[in-house]
Order: sequence, then structure tokens, then C-alpha cells
Amino acid sequence: MNLKTAALAIVSLSHCSTGFTNISTNISTNINANTNAYHRISSRCSPSKSSKRSSSSRRSSNRRSHSSSSSLQMGTGNSFGRIFRISTWGESHGGGVGVTLDGCPPRIKLTRDEIQIDLDRRRPGQSRITTPRNEADAVEILSGVTSEGITTGTPIAMLVRNKDQRSGDYLENDMSVAYRPSHADATYDAKYGVRAIAGGGRSSARETIGRVAAGAIARKVLKQYNDIEILGYVSKVQDIACDVDDDTFTIEDVDANIVRCPDQDAAVKMLARIDEIRKAGNSIGGVVTCVARNVPAGLGSPVFDKLEADLAKACMSIPAAKGFESGDGFDGTLLSGKEHNDEFYIDPQTGATRTVTNRSGGIQGGISNGENIVVHVAFKPTSTIGQVQKTVTRDGREVELRGKGRHDPCVLPRAVPMVEAMVALTLVDALMMQQAQCDLFPNEGTVDERPNPMGVTAVREGGPKMVTDGNADNDADGNDGVVAATNDGPISQQIDEE
Repeated sequence: MNLKTAALAIVSLSHCSTGFTNISTNISTNINANTNAYHRISSRCSPSKSSKRSSSSRRSSNRRSHSSSSSLQMGTGNSFGRIFRISTWGESHGGGVGVTLDGCPPRIKLTRDEIQIDLDRRRPGQSRITTPRNEADAVEILSGVTSEGITTGTPIAMLVRNKDQRSGDYLENDMSVAYRPSHADATYDAKYGVRAIAGGGRSSARETIGRVAAGAIARKVLKQYNDIEILGYVSKVQDIACDVDDDTFTIEDVDANIVRCPDQDAAVKMLARIDEIRKAGNSIGGVVTCVARNVPAGLGSPVFDKLEADLAKACMSIPAAKGFESGDGFDGTLLSGKEHNDEFYIDPQTGATRTVTNRSGGIQGGISNGENIVVHVAFKPTSTIGQVQKTVTRDGREVELRGKGRHDPCVLPRAVPMVEAMVALTLVDALMMQQAQCDLFPNEGTVDERPNPMGVTAVREGGPKMVTDGNADNDADGNDGVVAATNDGPISQQIDEE
């Protein structure tokens, strides 16, 4: 609660009969105490009808007079991003779902088909291991793009209409009153005191349509800026892992099978395990790995806006996500510092600073270092299963429940484009933040005054740094006495850190 909101709330309660009539006069000198007092008052007071009318009148007047300074952004928890910002809306069994994207750069060529590609990879009914709900998920662009397919810089609104919802699967049986174990049913009810029973409402994975649609635009911006490529794949199903080269796999490798694992041998084993679980009326989880290539160095900010922290929030906001790792993650705890550190070297072709290994996952100190960004997102088994489970009803009775309706036995194949979208949205936002702060005034120092460029796509002006060895030895290349900077031996450092 900010100062003005607290002040308005306290003023509106100043006529309560508990003796706190003059509390509003102390706001300017002790806002914290008054905020606490407001909470005490609101729980104890029962204003008369006249007080209610008077308070309501004052609140309406105050809201009008202060609307410009204390207005709220779209509802709590429905928006993501700072400059490149999305707000998703809609529910699984409502009329449709969608997104409003604000902050997209103008003059970007964009077609509906480019967005539809990603939505088709996310949509239900793709295969026997996804929910059989049959939705085309055809996107409609409502604003922000000209008839010629050019972004205008104004908010882009996109809508996908629901066509194949079956609310009766939820409303005409025990699922209308009983909570599904480990589902958001109970916590939504505890928070709001009401919930959308059919389809799970906002807790449904159908909400991610808006993210994926906006993520497709983010992907386009990143590609145009620095040929940045974002690719995800299923790297683990339960204990079945795969062997994939994160530097070379392609989207064709990923989509070559319905599991979306580029290791075809591992994909066969994963599919067999999913089928086994599906036929038993159960569900299964695993891990999605996402790689962002050609990301420039410098994205992310210390200390609370570290890039991996932003990526973690983005990916953990996806339904069923339960874990996040950056780079080697938890496996890195098994190594020593010498083993885990990514040693630097100078690329002999570009002269850029590179790392021999990439255990950091392309992020060091919360800032991208120009290497591939690699993250891993763990997804739990789907909550709704076809086996009997013990649970309780809304009114506090213990019952047994068997899930009905159409649900994914494994969310992983459809989670791949969701993770890709959230990574893309995070990186575009971080890129625009970097442009706004650090690239507003270009560093005009000489090549030697500026930090040596870092990363896969970075190139040092003039190539690798050269030094003079003092010997006019008539080199064959004609650069007498000029050689590439090489290892001069260990450099001693005295470190004094907390």
C-alpha cells in the first residue's frame, strides 16, 4: 500500500465509532503507524449506513481526483515486463484468451502467420500424448499493426477464441465442489473466495496462448536485432535423459518427433514411458532445456534484476513449472571452483573475449557474457489424472475424486514453445533496458580504452590485439616486430572480498 492509498483508506474510515476520528491528521508524520492502525480499524469497525454513504462518496471523489497518480496497472499478477510489457487475459472456458503487448518497436514487419507458427506448436490436440481438446488457436490481431503488416509502436492486441471447451466435464460431477490434489483449485478459492471451476480458469495452460503470441513477436525483434535464436527441447522425462549439443541442434531436430527431443534414440524411450503412464490414467513430468544463441554481452542488471533472476521468474510463472536452473545449475555444486570456472581466451579470428567452457550458461554476475544462454525448467506431472485420489470439498468434507475431461498426460512437448516465449520476452525487455541506460550515449573511447568485446557475435575493431615485440625480424607477413598478444604468464592478484 502506497502513502496516498493508505491515506485515502484511513480518511474513509475516520467516522468509525472506535475513537479514531482524528487518525488521518497524523498521516504526514507517521505513515507506518497509520497503515497499521488502518488494518486494525478495518477489522473492528462497523460503520453506520450514513457513514457508509459518506465514506463511499468521499472514496469516489478521491478516486476521481487522484486517478492520474494512483491508478493501477492491469490486475495483480497478469502483466510481465518493464518496457516490452505484456498483459494476458481470458480463461480456459470463456469466450477466448489473448494478450495486449505494449512497448513493441515500430516499423517491424509482422504477419499473422509468423505468430501462428508458434501457436500451432503450443496448441492442444497435436498428438496422442497431448490433451485431445481440438482447438485451431487461430490468432486475430486487433490493433498495433497496419494493414500492410507493419508495427505502429502502439499496443498490439491479439485474440484467440475458444471453440471446443466442454464445461460439463467439470460442472456436472464432483469436480465442481472437490479440489484436485496439487492443482490451483484450492489456493485460488482460498485467495479469492471464488473460482472459475470449468477448465481451471486462469490457472489453465490455455492462459499461455497470450504469452506465446507475444513471444513470437519478441522472437522476431531479437532475430532482427542480432540474429538471436531461441530454441527449446525436452531434455528429460522422469529419469530418461538425452545427449544434445546445445550449440548445433535445430528446430527441425526438435520437431522431428512428438516428444520434441532432438536426441531421436532418447525420444523413443521417452515416448514409451509417456504412453505407459498415459494408459494407466496417470501423468508424468520432466525438464525442458532452452538455449538462446547470439545474445550480446551486457544484458541484465545487478542486483535484483539479474538476468537469470528475471529468466527464473519468467519461466517459473508457466503453469506446472517447479524448478529452474541456469547453466550447470545444481550439478555445478558437485564441482570445485577450478573445475567450474569458465576460463577466458581471445578468439583468434574475431579478437573477442570468449570462454573455453559454458558452465555459467552465458550469464556471469547476473549479466550476459555473449555466450549461449542455457536454462533448464522442471515441470511436475499434470495434477488432473484419471485415478482415484483422496481430497476434500469446498465445504470441508473428505471425499475421493477421479479426474475427468481432457488433459495432458505430459505437459513437456507443449511446454517447449511456452519456455521459448518467456525467454524471448525476458531478453527483449533486457535488451531494451540496456539500450535505454548504457547505450544511450555511445562509448567513444579508442579501441584500447574500451573493454574488449565479448561473446560469440562480438568482433574487435581491427581484429585481435597486436603488440610490438621490439624485434625488426622481417616477418613474412610484413609486420616487422608486431605479433598477436599472447600469454605472458600468471598475473598475481590480491583479492579482498566479503
